[in-house]
Amino acid sequence: MAGVLYIVATPIGGLEDITLRALRVLREAGAIACEDTRQTRKLLNHYGISRPVLSYHQHNEAARAAELIERLSRGESIALVSDAGTPLVSDPGYRVVRAAIEAGIPVVPVPGPSALLAALAASGLGADAFRFGGFLPAKRNARRKMLEDLADQDCTLIFYEAPHRILETLADIDELLGARPVVIARELTKIHEEFLRGTAAEIRAALAARPAIKGEITLLIAKGEAAVDPAPAGDAVAQLERQGVSRMEAIKQVAKKRGISKRDLYRQLLK
Repeated sequence: MAGVLYIVATPIGGLEDITLRALRVLREAGAIACEDTRQTRKLLNHYGISRPVLSYHQHNEAARAAELIERLSRGESIALVSDAGTPLVSDPGYRVVRAAIEAGIPVVPVPGPSALLAALAASGLGADAFRFGGFLPAKRNARRKMLEDLADQDCTLIFYEAPHRILETLADIDELLGARPVVIARELTKIHEEFLRGTAAEIRAALAARPAIKGEITLLIAKGEAAVDPAPAGDAVAQLERQGVSRMEAIKQVAKKRGISKRDLYRQLLK
């Protein structure tokens, strides 16, 4: 009989945030496949778990997946973990999961910590519907295009972002999405856990005043709300045009004030 591939969620910071089931699976697995063996050994040593560990990361994923499937086919059970959180969520693991399913090998999730869900739960933003976009593109044009494409989504948007890019990203959000609520969740479950809430411009100003920005960052953006300004969008744009503002600049200003995308406002004007 084939073994079982367990997808095991591990702590994103505080080592106490692991389930009893996850600890049992890690103790009983024939081997543990992980991104960084050094990082995973810290967790295993903390709980006195001594099992063989195998590196499984983006650079060896294809070859290692084949090896894991062979071992699973021989009846060995394997636990797949990431450095932190739930495997496959912006982390490697897709190849071996797909290969296991195609080979008829059971794939069993062992749920637990997830940065995006922890951030959403404490954000104060709508949690009835959300869209997770992983890491935003590093290149500015690609990042801006993604933000514009998602601006009209009727749900909370969630991304991971690198500390060295967060100021640029917040500037793009301020320009493209306007003054809608934004939340930064930083270093979740760790000693320096922090939530920053406000508009993108307000949060950017607060972060820019710091000597350095460090830590894992989860970025949440509220969905665009209905216009607060009682004047119809067309009237607001026309008023700015009468003041000498170009039409495109007027659309940009009105969209930003109302917390909606320029594209969404333009569609309103066409109607």
